[in-house]
Amino acid sequence: MTPTLLALDTATEACSAALLHQGRIYQRAEVIPRLHAQRLLPMIDEVMAEAGIALADVDALVFGRGPGAFTGVRIATGMVQGLAFACDKPVIGISNLAALAQRAWREHGAEQVCAAIDARMDEVYWGCYRLEEGVMVLAGTEVVSAPEQVSLARGFDSPAGAGTGWQYAERLAVSVSASWPQMLPDAQDMLSLALPVWKSGQLLDAAEAQPVYLRDKVATPRQG
Repeated sequence: MTPTLLALDTATEACSAALLHQGRIYQRAEVIPRLHAQRLLPMIDEVMAEAGIALADVDALVFGRGPGAFTGVRIATGMVQGLAFACDKPVIGISNLAALAQRAWREHGAEQVCAAIDARMDEVYWGCYRLEEGVMVLAGTEVVSAPEQVSLARGFDSPAGAGTGWQYAERLAVSVSASWPQMLPDAQDMLSLALPVWKSGQLLDAAEAQPVYLRDKVATPRQG
């Protein structure tokens, strides 16, 4: 039986919420920099109302755990923790790079994807993914580095590129068959990635929902 999953994401300029219920996806997504905190809860309410269910009917909560903007990742983490505590539901954290790769497959049929998110400070968040049974799986590790220092995972042949990190395409030390530098993560793709996790039973308690930044240092204003 397909579970009922609620996914949310605020790790980039995009804000999205998606609900999987009885095999159907209900979703909202907007590109609204700095307005995530105001719009996320209304989006969640909208998809729940459209499906005609309450939070108590959800089997698990899914969230974009990063990497991405520090504030954005914290918003999603805090929201999912609050909701999970309120309704005593388990949590599933999904990589935003994996979500990008999954979207590239959903929209363009790409089976090998190099996902890159602009990390600011002249760096990119980077991960290579390949399709396995309809789900994008990480090959190697996710990293944060200068664009010139990224590399392809072993066995990758003419992959596609997805995400805002590809605005540095001329500096990235890899070549791809196609790239979509405007692509942003979407909560509906996190639902697809969460299903195998649900089936495996590898769920988290609300308190275990933690962001993954890949980088410890937070950008600070330059001293004059």
